[in-house]
Parts: sequence; C-alpha cells; structure tokens
Amino acid sequence: MTPDEMAPDTGTAALSATRIDYLERLGEELRRRGLRARLTVPRDGAPSLHVINPAASVLTENILVEDGADGWWYWWSWAERIAAADDVTAAAARVAAVLAAD
Repeated sequence: MTPDEMAPDTGTAALSATRIDYLERLGEELRRRGLRARLTVPRDGAPSLHVINPAASVLTENILVEDGADGWWYWWSWAERIAAADDVTAAAARVAAVLAAD
C-alpha cells in the first residue's frame, strides 16, 4: 500500500465539520476537568484532539472521532473506543481517568 492508500478517509466537508464539532465539545469538557486540549486539523487527515495533563506533561493522548454503523464514537489513538460521541461526559471521564486527572 502506498501512503495515500493508508491515509484515513476524512470524508466530505460535512463529515469533517461534524468531527470538529464533537472534538470541540470534548475539549471543552476536558478543560473543565483541568486538562489541556488542542484541536488539530491536518490538511491531509482526520481532525484530532491533543490532550495533555498539565501536572504531568508525559501523560498525553490524541483523541479521534469516527462515524460507524452504530453512530459516532470517540477513539483512542490505539484504535480502541472511548465512548459514544453523544456522551461527552462519559468520554471526558474516561480520558481524565487514563491521563490521571481525576
């Protein structure tokens, strides 16, 4: 496979806007919990949310959001689901727990 074939399919502009909206919502909730969150929107890839525990900067993660057959889900960078994207509170709680913010 070439690098272009391996790149994630970011879909249409509407899908990208939906991803950004979900990630921004999660970022807001994570900031309320004391984490730092920055939206990253690469030119040739899917948007992600870079999250850092400011008390321990080695604790960091990139969160993705993808649409599947059963709805939108937040995902860890290692391709494991976090929580349904409609449940921002549950997603933020899991991310905060993994990044030792709780």
